Parts: sequence; C-alpha cells; structure tokens
Amino acid sequence: CGGPLVLRLALDTSTPVGSVAIGREGEVLAESLLRVRATHSEAVLPEIDRLLTGCGLGASDLRGVVVGGGPGSFTGVRIAAALAKGMCHARGLELFSFSSLAAVAAGAGCDRPVCAMFDARRGQVYAAGYRVDEGIEELFAPRAGPLDQVLTDLGEPGNWCFAGDGAGAGEDIIRSTGGQVLDPDTWVPTARSLLWLAAIDPDGGRVADPGSWEPGYVRLPAAQRGTSG
Repeated sequence: CGGPLVLRLALDTSTPVGSVAIGREGEVLAESLLRVRATHSEAVLPEIDRLLTGCGLGASDLRGVVVGGGPGSFTGVRIAAALAKGMCHARGLELFSFSSLAAVAAGAGCDRPVCAMFDARRGQVYAAGYRVDEGIEELFAPRAGPLDQVLTDLGEPGNWCFAGDGAGAGEDIIRSTGGQVLDPDTWVPTARSLLWLAAIDPDGGRVADPGSWEPGYVRLPAAQRGTSG
C-alpha cells in the first residue's frame, strides 16, 4: 500500500467505535476500526502510526487531515478535533471537517434518503438527513431531539433508510412507521467515508482557519446545559 505521497489522514471518534484511515485521491490505502471508549487518544495515535508504518510512510508524508466533526459523544468529538487540529498546526496540513452523521449516510449504501442518527441520551437522538449518489446532498442539518419528533418531521418515514446507533436503539418505533433500519455494520461513521467526502467535495469541508475551528456539537455538554436541558 505504498506510494510517494499520502494526501490525507481521516479519523472519527464521535461514537464508541473509532475509525482511522489513510487515503490518496479517493483511494483508501489503509484503515482500521477500534474500540476507543475512555482512552480515545491513547488508542488512536498508535493506530495512526501503525497504519503509516504499514504503508512504508511517515507523518511527514501527510498533506491533510479529514476529521469527523460531530455530533456524538462530547468527549469523543473533542478528542478527534484536538488530534486533528494539533497535527495540522504542527505540520502545516490542510484541515477538512464533515459531519459524522454525513459519514454514516455516505457509507449506508441505500438508494433512498438516509436519516443518520446517534444516541444523544436524555431521550434524544442526533439526526440529519442526506441523499447520496455520486455525491451527497444534505436534506436537513444535524439537530438533537426526541426520536418521535424526528420521525414526525420526516413526514413519510417509510420513504427513508435509517442508520446509526440511535436508529438501532429506536428500531421498533422506526419499523412501526414503515422506515427501514439498516444493518449495524453501516452505523459507524468511518474514516473511509470521510475520505470519500473530502474527495468529492473538498471545498465543502475545507477549514479556513484550523486554529479557531470547533466541531459541531449540536448541543452543549450536560455540564453546561444546566437544569433546562
């Protein structure tokens, strides 16, 4: 899996299953999934080194970083963002960011609109809608809300595919509305999908000022929401 240049590293740690990949012009050179849990940074950094070494490459070969910008686990989203920003600052790399929900939709393999959902706890999901073919179109932006409200707002849930652990947790409710819940192996926002998004729409993900960029948490962490939620 060698080559003179590696254009981009991609990573996402917004869910309990992290994802790392190395790619060049849309070609995935190496990738892996890992259980990140409470030690995201400890797991991800060695995995990046392992993938680069396996391709006979080093960090100096990278030209850009593509990061899943949330929403998802607040701690997980922060860790991926910090790793990506740190690498870009230290090495002068380009930073690209795409919604982690868009990464799920990009890998869903459904010919209908995809509603990607993550469990947001407190009886809510993070959700966003996309149409994916040769490219990707955002049908509604990432938001947080009760599953029932998301389904109501879709109008005709039976016309949609659903993916992500939020869809898995609400599978019975979604199926009762006629919606199709996709297989669990499509629920992870993969680094492979982030590389594809960066290849088809680099301007849509390019971060002009990596130093000031912040991921899209959608809602504040619990400690900052207070009693109002």
